[in-house]
Order: sequence, then structure tokens, then C-alpha cells
Amino acid sequence: MQKRNERRAMINVVIDTNVIISSVLSPAGNPAKVIDKILKNDDFEFYYSVEIHNEYRKVLSRPRLNIFKEAQTAILEGIKQTGMLISPKKSRVPLPDESDRVFYDTAKEAGAFLVTGNKKHFPNEDFILTPTEFLQIIENGEK
Repeated sequence: MQKRNERRAMINVVIDTNVIISSVLSPAGNPAKVIDKILKNDDFEFYYSVEIHNEYRKVLSRPRLNIFKEAQTAILEGIKQTGMLISPKKSRVPLPDESDRVFYDTAKEAGAFLVTGNKKHFPNEDFILTPTEFLQIIENGEK
């Protein structure tokens, strides 16, 4: 049992846009469970950059996704209120999709897990996880 004055180690997390979108479109899926745990639990520190926030905003507002404006606003405001805004240094790691660099660099800068539905877009590194892998790690108490 944890003592009252004892502080648990924080788990740093960066969330790829596809996980945010999946959480909205499938509220019972693993991406939604990841978002729920991060936003409702003090053991997590959510990191983002201006570029990440802008991408979230751009993708959430795509008409084909049909996400209500109120939901878009709530998500973006929730991120601002619970997340830590940082400005990562740009890496030179080769990536198949250059638009994913900001997620990789933010996770590296923050010492965070990067949770993505597209692991193939990133190098094979231990800190890059699918939502299912992330949930398994935190449920097993690993870090």
C-alpha cells in the first residue's frame, strides 16, 4: 500500500493524432481507454507541442469525420488544461512520414511514451507503443 506522502513516478505520454481521432470515433476502444486514463489520472503527464495541437485541431475539424464542434472544442481545451506544452528540438532520425517527426521529437524531449496506431511510421524503439501495448504496460505496473 502506498503511503500518503509517497509520490508515484509520473508516466510521460505523447499521443498521436490517430489515437485522439480513434478515441472520439470509437468511445469503447483502446484509444479511448488510453485517453480516459491519461486525462483522469494524476500519474500521467501528457505532453504536446504547438504543432501537435494544431494538427489535432486541423484533423478534428475535418468534415468527413463529422465530429461536433463542441466535442472538438472540449478535446482541445482539455489538452491545454491537462497537458504540458513543450518546444522539442528537431531530430534527424529518418522517418517514413515527415509529418510524424513532431510526435517523435516531442516524446524524445519529454522522455515519454509515444502512443500511436501507426507504429510502422516510426523507428522500432521501446517508447513507441500502440494503445493496446500502452494499456498492458500500465496495467502491469511496468515502465
